[in-house]
Amino acid sequence: MSQATPPEIEQGYSAPSVRQFSVFLDNKVGKLLELVRLFEEEPGLRLCGLSVVESSDFAVVRVIPSNADAARTLLRRQNLPFSECDLLIVELGEGHSLSSMCIYLLGVELNIHFAYPLMIREQGGPTIALAVDDRTLAGQILLRKRFRLLGEEDLA
Repeated sequence: MSQATPPEIEQGYSAPSVRQFSVFLDNKVGKLLELVRLFEEEPGLRLCGLSVVESSDFAVVRVIPSNADAARTLLRRQNLPFSECDLLIVELGEGHSLSSMCIYLLGVELNIHFAYPLMIREQGGPTIALAVDDRTLAGQILLRKRFRLLGEEDLA
């Protein structure tokens, strides 16, 4: 009796990840509120993470939604300019501190481009969104060090 090879072995390791949307807004009073309300009013969609990077003329609002497909549809329907990328979501907690995570990634010379905390999580410990040079390698290292990595299904 032969067993099928699991897809993660057959196709190579792929760390669980979530989709981040970087939404480009004019840097004007009330624009962030408008964006947040769009997500709040959309059935089956919520914001799990949010980070704002501003300049004098515009702001880039990084959002992690509970449902990437629904978020993409919403942003397109509203004609909002955005880009997308995948991030790791790392659960921190006892024995798994932010500093130890950074040390493990530094040990393999992985650069952290940016990081920010998630806003909601019903279970488990604090979580952080992480953009790194190589998600696959970072995922392998962190899993080997017994960090828990979350995917979109964990945010729903």
